[in-house]
This record gives sequence, C-alpha cells and structure tokens, in this order.
Amino acid sequence: MTDTATTRAAEAGVTGAVVPPVDDEELAAGRASRPRGKRRLGPGRPLRFGYLVGPLLLLGVWVWGSAQGWIDPRVLTAPWTVAATAWDLWESGRLGPDLLVSARRFALGLVFGVLAGLALALVSGLSRWGEAVVDGPVQIKRSIPNLALLPLLLLWFGIDERMKIITIALGVLIPIYLHTHNGLRSIDGRYAELAETLRLKPAAFIGRVVLPGALPGFLLGMRFAVTSSWLSLVVVEQVNATSGIGYMMLLAGTYGQTDVIIVGLVLYALLGLASDTVVRLIQRRALSWRRTLED
Repeated sequence: MTDTATTRAAEAGVTGAVVPPVDDEELAAGRASRPRGKRRLGPGRPLRFGYLVGPLLLLGVWVWGSAQGWIDPRVLTAPWTVAATAWDLWESGRLGPDLLVSARRFALGLVFGVLAGLALALVSGLSRWGEAVVDGPVQIKRSIPNLALLPLLLLWFGIDERMKIITIALGVLIPIYLHTHNGLRSIDGRYAELAETLRLKPAAFIGRVVLPGALPGFLLGMRFAVTSSWLSLVVVEQVNATSGIGYMMLLAGTYGQTDVIIVGLVLYALLGLASDTVVRLIQRRALSWRRTLED
C-alpha cells in the first residue's frame, strides 16, 4: 500500500467512513488534469510591464483633459508643451548638466545611506547589546523628518555638497536599517542552532546564514530607500543650491514658468520609477527561489 493509501486508511479509521483505495496512477492522473499556471485564489499571474499601466492611464487622462480644454494650461501645462520645453532645455545645454548633478547626488547619498544602514542593522540584529545601543537613536531619527534637520545640517556642514549628500544618506539609512533588521530577526533560530552544531565560524555564519536570510528584508528596504533618496534630493536641491533639477524648478517658479516646473516633476517621476524598477528586477532575480503571490 502506498503512502497515500495508508494516509487515507488512517483517516477512515478515525472517522469511521469507508474510503476506497487510491493508487499512484490515479493520483498522478489527478495532478495532470489540474490546470497549470492558473490560480483559483490570489491576484493572478504577473502582468508583463504591469507597472506601466497606472502611469500610462494618468498620462492618458492628462492628454485627454488638455486636448478637450478641461485643464487650464496656466495650472497644468499640456503634455506636448512640456515635451517641447524639455527638448528646448536639452538643446540649449541647460538640462543635461543639471540632470548629471542630481544623478550624482542621488547615487552618492544612496550608497552612503545603504552602507550605514546595513552596518547598523548588522550590529543591532546580531547583538542584544548592539540593539540596545543602536536601535534607540535610529528610532529617534526615524521620528524626525529630514526637513526639520536642515537648519542644523546647514550650520554643521554649510551649503556645499556634503550637506546635500548627508541629508540624502540620512533619509536612506532608516528604511535600510528597519527592513534589514527585521529580516535578521526573522531568521529561523534553528539555523543558528545548526550553525553551532557544525561549529561554523562567525564569518561563515554571517556569509551562509545571516546575509541570505536578511536578503529579502534588505531588498524591500532598498525599494523604500531609492524613493526616499529622490524625495530628499527634491528638498536639498531647493535650499541654497546652484545646480540640479530642483534648482531649475526653483528658478522656474520665480519666473512663473509652469512648463519648466512640470518638466522637473516629470523627470523626478521617471527617475524614481526607473530606479524602483531596477530594484524590483534585482529582487525578483535574487529571490527567484521563493514562491509568493508576486510570482
């Protein structure tokens, strides 16, 4: 008698019901008849380029409203006017340098923030004493927005690039720390017991158990981190800046150039969407071994 038949016989003994025996061929036929790739429950199969549906719908509403005259161009410039303005800014050599400056600030702030958040999460997640020392100050910073810290950061670091990069890094640090720390503390304790049984050294334990176990939380934190980096960039580029997309928008606001402001907003939106898409692709590749509703 197969394992399946044994299980069904045991169930029959408990309930008193008569259950006909099922052999392996019937079980295999039942599995083969089940439709593959379809789920009765759950959100369904992933849509290819599904993340573009929402933005394209917004763009369609914007185009339609502007074409019908429902949207006042003084309030929200038409999409074709924004595209023409963006091309003129690029051709005149104004947009390219500002875009490079903003990308550099974003990248540096993101790198430093990720490194700091990851280091603090490892210290706090692997040691109770480390958590006692690190977690409190990080939670305090979490409750204080970067905008409230700007006057103090200006006094400490001046108005140069250091202040801007540090502000961005502080915004990135929090989501990286929180999600990586949560990932570390969610690792099954039996893995630590197994590592002790195998007498793994601390470096091997971190490399083989800790980092793979914390990877899902870290990558989730990265999605929040890239968004926070762009949000912080918007703030710092409008405070005593002389270059960058935010500075371009600030000047446009002074002269009432709504189309230039919309160009800056669209650039921020596209850059944010692109960076989040990159992180999602990395997340999907790195965690391909997991079966979730996302798959």
